[in-house]
Amino acid sequence: MKSKKRIRLAAAALAVAASALAGSAIAAPTHGTATVTIRHQVRGCHAWSYNGGSYKASLAVHLVRGTTLTVVDSDVMPHKLVQTSGPSLRLTTPAMRHMSATAHARLVKAGVYRFTTKAGEDYKWAGMPKTTGEDNVLRLTVTVR
Repeated sequence: MKSKKRIRLAAAALAVAASALAGSAIAAPTHGTATVTIRHQVRGCHAWSYNGGSYKASLAVHLVRGTTLTVVDSDVMPHKLVQTSGPSLRLTTPAMRHMSATAHARLVKAGVYRFTTKAGEDYKWAGMPKTTGEDNVLRLTVTVR
């Protein structure tokens, strides 16, 4: 019984460490790049952050045309990045099936792009991380000029 508890605690610690590393590795954006990181959290299950800022369920960002948007999944569950509206674009590897997986979108047209994710089940090695409240529905609005 204690072994299972230790494994769950180790998995949770690993997830927190991966989130911290991903967040700390994000510096100020260079021209043409932007990063959004998804992490696990107790309240709401998951949230995302733009370029190392605060984590929220809904983000709104402004970018210049030609920017490559990278989404990093540091959560304890897989996520699939889904465009819900806006100019057409090509998502590269939208199904992020493991921790640190990335999805990319090059935003070449001006307009308002809207994204969400479809979350999968927690990874088995992560056990059942505790959460409170309803799971957040992640929403990202990107305005490109």
